[in-house]
Formats: sequence, structure tokens, C-alpha cells
Amino acid sequence: MTARYQNYVSGEWTDCETNETFETTDPAAPAEVVAEYPQSSAEDANAAVEAAAAVADDWATTPAPERGEILREAASILADRKDELTDLLTREEGKTHAEAGGEVQRAIDIFYYYAEKTRDLGGSVKSASGPRTNLYTVDEPVGVTALITPWNYPIAIPAWKLAPALATGNTVVLNPASVAPGVAVELFEALDEAGLPDGVANVVTGPGSTVGDAIITHEDVDAVSFTGSGQVGHMVYDSATDDGKRVQTELGGKNPTVVSDSADVEEAAEIVAAGAFGVTGQACTACSRAIVHTDVYDEFVEAVVAQAESIEIGPGDEYDMGPQVTESELEGTLDYIGIAEDEGATLETGGGQPDGERFGDGYYVEPTVFSGVENDYRIAQEEVFGPVLAVIEVEDFEDGLETANDVDYGLSASIVTDDHTEAERFVREVEAGVAKVNDKTTGLELHVPFGGFKQSSSETWREQGDAGIDFYTIEKTVYNSF
Repeated sequence: MTARYQNYVSGEWTDCETNETFETTDPAAPAEVVAEYPQSSAEDANAAVEAAAAVADDWATTPAPERGEILREAASILADRKDELTDLLTREEGKTHAEAGGEVQRAIDIFYYYAEKTRDLGGSVKSASGPRTNLYTVDEPVGVTALITPWNYPIAIPAWKLAPALATGNTVVLNPASVAPGVAVELFEALDEAGLPDGVANVVTGPGSTVGDAIITHEDVDAVSFTGSGQVGHMVYDSATDDGKRVQTELGGKNPTVVSDSADVEEAAEIVAAGAFGVTGQACTACSRAIVHTDVYDEFVEAVVAQAESIEIGPGDEYDMGPQVTESELEGTLDYIGIAEDEGATLETGGGQPDGERFGDGYYVEPTVFSGVENDYRIAQEEVFGPVLAVIEVEDFEDGLETANDVDYGLSASIVTDDHTEAERFVREVEAGVAKVNDKTTGLELHVPFGGFKQSSSETWREQGDAGIDFYTIEKTVYNSF
């Protein structure tokens, strides 16, 4: 049975003005419809912003611990529904059950985390120069916030924008990606049941080019947080800043793992494979470049190929790696595989769609490894967003670090080494917002800042942890003399 969702605006579940809808399908079985959603218009988006603006002052003056109690209750509701949310995420986005369950748990943890952080909000006391002055700061909410989120982490990313925005007293309008919006809408089901006042948080489904653009450009919106493609993100940033809005964008990545000659090659292959092929390579932090010292290059290629070939592909409720999310994403990955072969890279394994009854018409692609890649190849410079790994040979650590930095992106990077000096230099000198030693490029803690350098981010504000609170608040300095 197909689920049917509605927009949530001013505390009510409503259809869009035109009553038009769109459907999502299961990427493992594209003929199966998962859910139906409102194909909303700019008018629907504007109504949501107006609802958020109407209650912004009331929510801002609600005591922070009271706001936290609502987030805490929402987290509990989500936890009770974890299994059904996991199933929905797998059916709509294609992740394996293990990956989807981990993501749902991440959203639950984020809501609990920011629920507790509300007890620490307020500001700080400073020492004044005079004896009869109290000097302190007060943190105030930015106001109405517009949140635009992608399909690849369809509940975690909405959660890590939504929870700190609400915790700090902002009102919200969310436009989730149309490919897999179900679990994001379920966040609002939980908030509604938890007693969130009407209008404080609103969700409107439909195309970003219509709904997203309307909320970003609305005069009542004070801040914009966007995660998605670089092309769209730059347009969002320009539009929002032209209007004087506070803006934060997180975009793509071309993330490297440098493999030193001192590394345990089998361990390095496991680390790289986990980063490259987890979540079907559909992560902005996925490892798409293995930059390997010449002394261990051949051994590493053999080991990472073995890792790729050990992955069992199929529907996410049974296998190690699920499909790509849409036919267009699959075609994009296959196009890059063809480009890499044309440029002269050596296809070591994968490179096509798997055969077999279990795959049906699903959007599956094999885990793919290319060797003999030069760093100026497109496969080494452009984000593929699929399970494709380019292995690049380098002469030494200096060459490896230079190669790692020689891209337009700078989101996540790692090194596998037993050399402490190399590890310390890598952490200091790699041009990435996240640097890891002996670990995969994917995987983030929720209580530390997340964001990129260069074309991976607007480099304005970070997300998660205290950084998330910083984005959604403005400091006022108070001099109180007596």
C-alpha cells in the first residue's frame, strides 16, 4: 500500500493548493511506488514562511529548557519508530538496513543532544574594566530559517539542521529533496506529537527550484542552510547573501585517503573500501581517491580489488550494498566509468551493472576500482557520487600530500600510516575540513563541527555540535552599569 504524506504548515497537515502530487519509488525495484507527496508551489512555500514568521517572537521567548523538552520527547517518539523509519529509508533511498538504521539512530541522537544543550544556552559573563559595570553577552535566535536538504542522508541532515535551529529559538521551514523525503516528513510527525507549537516548524515538499527558491528569497527569512550540489549551492549562496541573509552551504567532495609506505596494506584496503563503497558511494565524504606510495601500490591495488569483489550487492534489506538512488544517478556513474576508460585508466574490477534475478530493474552498479589514474583525469577531479575508486600512484609523502590537495574540493581526507610525523604533517597541511588518521573519510561525530574548505563549503559557518548553535544565534553584548 502506498503511503500518502502532506505538508505540515502552521500545525496542520495540508495538501498543496493545486492538489498536484509526485511519487517516490524503490530504487531496488523501480516499479514499486513507496509514497505520494504534495507537488507544492511557491504559494505553498510562502504560506509556510508566513506561518513561521507569525510565531517567531513567541518561540524565541519560550524558555530554552522548555524547547529542549519538546526535542527530547520528539527523540523518544522517533526511537519508538526506529524500525519503521529504517524500512522507509531503505525503500525510498536504497541504503542497506544497517546503514539506514544507523542514520535513523543518528537523527535520534541529534535530537537528544540538542535537547540537553538547551540548558547551556544564554550567553557568557565577561570582566568589565570598571567596578560598577556588569558585562555579559546574550545569545538571541536569528529568526526564521530556511533549510534545504539532500536525498543521500534524508533524515540525518534534516535533523542536524532542524534540531539546533529549534533549540536556539528559531522557527523553521524545511524543503527536503523530492527523491526521498519521507523520513524528513516523519520528523515533523514526531515534533507535532511532542507538542511543538503551531507554526514553529513547517515542511513543504516539492522541487527545490520552486519551493526552495521561494523560501530562500522570501523577505521574512533571516538565515539559510543548504546542503547539496555545488552548482545549486553557489546559486543559493549568491541569492541569500544578495538579500543580506545569514547563509551556510555544504557542497560536494573529492575525498582522498593517502596510503603511506609504512601502512599495513590490508588494513589500508579495508579502510579505503569502507569509505569508497559504503552507502553505495553516495556520500559527500566518500573516499573517491586512494593516493598510494609506489612501494606498496601494486599490493594495495590487489587488496582493495579483493575488498570490492567481496561486497554482496542487492536489495538493502538483505545485502551489503544497495542500489543507487535513481536512474539518473546510475547513468551518471556509468558515464564516469566510461570517461575513465577513455582517459586511459585501467579498470581493475566492476565497471558495469550486475547480472542476476535479484537485481531486476534496480539501479545497481558494481563496486569499481581504477588503477593507473593520473590526478588530472576527470575521474580524479570531479565528484562521481557512486561506488567508484580511483587509485593514484605517488613517489613519496610530499607527492601524496600535494596530490591530495590538488583538487577544487576540501571536505574530508585521511591518511593510513604508522609514521607519527607524517600523520601530524598531514593533519596540519591537508586542505580539508575533516582530517583523519588511520580511519575512513566517512563517519562523523555529532558533537564536533562539520564543514569543508574550498568548493566544498561556503566557508562561512560549520554545522553540528556547538558550531550548529553558533550559526542559529546572534550575540548581543550588554553593559549594565549601576
